[in-house]
Amino acid sequence: MLRELYIENLAVIEKAVIPFSNTFNCFTGETGAGKSILINGINAVLGQRITKDIVRNGCKKAIITALFSDLNQDVKTRLNELGISYDNDEITITREIHSDGGSSARINSRTASISVLKELGELLITIHGQHDNQILLAPEKHINVLDSFGNIESLISDYKSEFKRLQLLAKKLEKIKRARIEKRDRIILLKNRIEDLKEADINEEEYNELEIEFKQYQNTDRILKSLQIINVILSDENENNTIDMLSKCENELLGICEYSTDLTQLYERLIALKIELQDISDELFNIADSFDTNEERFEYVTSKYNNLNNLQKKYGCDYSGLLKLYNESRKELSEMEFSDEELKRLTEEKKILLHQVTDKAKKISVQRSNISELFINKVTNELRFLDMPNVLIEVKHDVGKLTINGMDNIEFLISANKGEKPKPIAKIASGGELSRIMLALKSVIADKDSVATMVFDEIDTGVSGRAAQKIGIKMKQISKNRQILCVTHLSQLAVMADNHLLIEKTTVNDRTITNVTELDFNGRVKEIARIMGGENPSELIIKSAEEELKKARNI
Repeated sequence: MLRELYIENLAVIEKAVIPFSNTFNCFTGETGAGKSILINGINAVLGQRITKDIVRNGCKKAIITALFSDLNQDVKTRLNELGISYDNDEITITREIHSDGGSSARINSRTASISVLKELGELLITIHGQHDNQILLAPEKHINVLDSFGNIESLISDYKSEFKRLQLLAKKLEKIKRARIEKRDRIILLKNRIEDLKEADINEEEYNELEIEFKQYQNTDRILKSLQIINVILSDENENNTIDMLSKCENELLGICEYSTDLTQLYERLIALKIELQDISDELFNIADSFDTNEERFEYVTSKYNNLNNLQKKYGCDYSGLLKLYNESRKELSEMEFSDEELKRLTEEKKILLHQVTDKAKKISVQRSNISELFINKVTNELRFLDMPNVLIEVKHDVGKLTINGMDNIEFLISANKGEKPKPIAKIASGGELSRIMLALKSVIADKDSVATMVFDEIDTGVSGRAAQKIGIKMKQISKNRQILCVTHLSQLAVMADNHLLIEKTTVNDRTITNVTELDFNGRVKEIARIMGGENPSELIIKSAEEELKKARNI
């Protein structure tokens, strides 16, 4: 439990040493005196997020140190796991918040992370504030309240672990199935591509020859016309063709060769030229003839070349790239195979795990059904004690699909007035009723955990009169087994405390300072009277405050 709290330079608190009893401690003071700062200080040593704005103006850092004693077994076990030594079942936790935004923490002078502080804090103190009422207004959180009461956290923890495994397995299976679909789609794409590119099943040299041939066929008319003109010039049947003219030149030169060796040589050259021209003429004729007769070849070359050209445009590459794509696609397709073994194994594993998880969820559901009646009885009794005599609580239990919390949907329904059918809490409960319902829940759950200290931060909001008195008595009862720290504005709660701490602001050298004072009996009478009657209470109110304090001693 929290034995002592030391605070230095925290907001308006310059320095304070606050002792606590191991039973019922209450904080009172005027609005704005700094009661919330004390809660912030406790939150700081519990590892909660604290901003640099809370450091007292003009100071480099704020220091909060808490002394805990009579450590429960859960705390000691965790300290041993962390390798943190302790003596006499005591530890000190210190948190420093720096004005530049940084912070540091120590446990028994050993540096500790904020996460470790938070982990230990959850085992040392539970804080219940007005915001906890939101739990009642959020049906999805009711299941956690029931589970805490039923003390089935270990069962839930085991289930959640298995459920998360099931989720991971389902994701893995889904990933494999998606991969199979993608692979199937890839195979279809590759087959279509290979079919599309089968025209490209020739090497690059053959393509180049095809291109030349295509261009020839594309220019057939021009070629034939030119060949015709050349043939006319070289060897047409008219008497003026080139070869016939060369023959005439040959005959003339032959008649004069005997007169000169030079003429003989020229004659020989002329004969050679005539033979070459005749050969050229014959070749040109054959070429022209082939253009005229090979129509089938012309259609093949034109079709194939055009198809290949269109494929290059489609795939955005030259013929070399087209050929590479075709060969790579064939290779990839040949290497792609489906393996069903992993899919079958994981599917079977999922089937088995789903059965196990469902079985665990069913057992949890039975447990929740079993504890619901006891839960209703205990909470109902607590609420009747807290001045809600006609209250009717119902646990709405629906079974649905598997979730992280099992297969159950739990919602608390309530009827605060006789004859009214139970309805969702958010629809009917007032602020004061919410406070009492929450206190009732905390009261019945408190017996189920080992946390030694409970902090109630203005949980009495919206409550007054007899109901407030009953809340005070309930706090007193709880404090017999748990240390209670309570921030309150109500005298009915304050008189029940065993240790009363007054929080008040003063001004010193134009600076506001908050002091925390442990009140003796006379001081408590004065403070209770102030709460009951204001700054200048009458003698009657002072006398009434004294009587209420004496009466509370016997409760």
